[in-house]
Amino acid sequence: MEIRQLEALVGIADHGTFSSAAEALGTVQSNISNRIARLESELATELVDRSSGALTESGSVVVDRSRRILAELAAIAADVSELNADIRGKVSLGMIGTAGRWIVPLLLEAQRSRYPHIALRITEGTNSVIEPQLVNGQLDIAVLAWPVLAPELVEVHLFKEDLVLIVEKTHPLAQGGDTVTFETLSHFELLLPFPGTPIRREIDEAARAQGIELRPIIELDGLRTIASLTFDGHGPSILPATMLSAHLRDKFTAVKIDGISQRRVSIVTRRFGFPAAPVRAIQALLLDVVEGAVTTPEGVFVPANPPLQ
Repeated sequence: MEIRQLEALVGIADHGTFSSAAEALGTVQSNISNRIARLESELATELVDRSSGALTESGSVVVDRSRRILAELAAIAADVSELNADIRGKVSLGMIGTAGRWIVPLLLEAQRSRYPHIALRITEGTNSVIEPQLVNGQLDIAVLAWPVLAPELVEVHLFKEDLVLIVEKTHPLAQGGDTVTFETLSHFELLLPFPGTPIRREIDEAARAQGIELRPIIELDGLRTIASLTFDGHGPSILPATMLSAHLRDKFTAVKIDGISQRRVSIVTRRFGFPAAPVRAIQALLLDVVEGAVTTPEGVFVPANPPLQ
């Protein structure tokens, strides 16, 4: 089994066809075909369905392992560069959008200053989208909402933030003061996150503890879309406080909700394997920039909390 064979299979998985994989790897299609054929012969199983170009079940298993092997090989050069006090390499970072909108600018500024030779690639998405990519090696590290479900992943606490009702200032829910109860919220329809998502679990647990069942206008697995709908006048929503940007505060307000816990956000990595030097550097940098952020760029307080036990 050769590294080039594993690279060829991952190339097909990432780019969809033999020819596209060849182009991405800087070779010709016949080389890709030969590498896959030799790998299939050694493993005594078909890895790519030639009629559709899709990976077989065996091919998917081999790709998952191959990503980890290739990541470990890439880490060798990065770790050696660390010994020379000049960390180099690529880091693929997953990020939930609500955190990314204020963390990414701080991270990029610090990264350019302290680690100019690290190339960052940032993928934005929900926990449900990012977790599988982190597990299979497409991403090196991620910032996700707690809890993370995949047993292959491990979390380090990053920060907490308030979950609030975001509502137009003219709405009846904005007229009752700085705090609203779940009992009051139950009389209105709300834009809510999709059931089973981390933030929805926090909301539902708090509501049910008070014997309340909230009524959704619509349920979505995407907090940015929910926020956009609220800001376009489609109804109030329960979201992290950082979703209310400064330029929207003349029309919208964030009302605290009685009895709901703060949302927890974590740095997440794979449980097994030793991260490369650039990945470790970005993880430390994330902790540094968040610890130093008394407020986000939008002016929303981000509490400095001790790590979760």
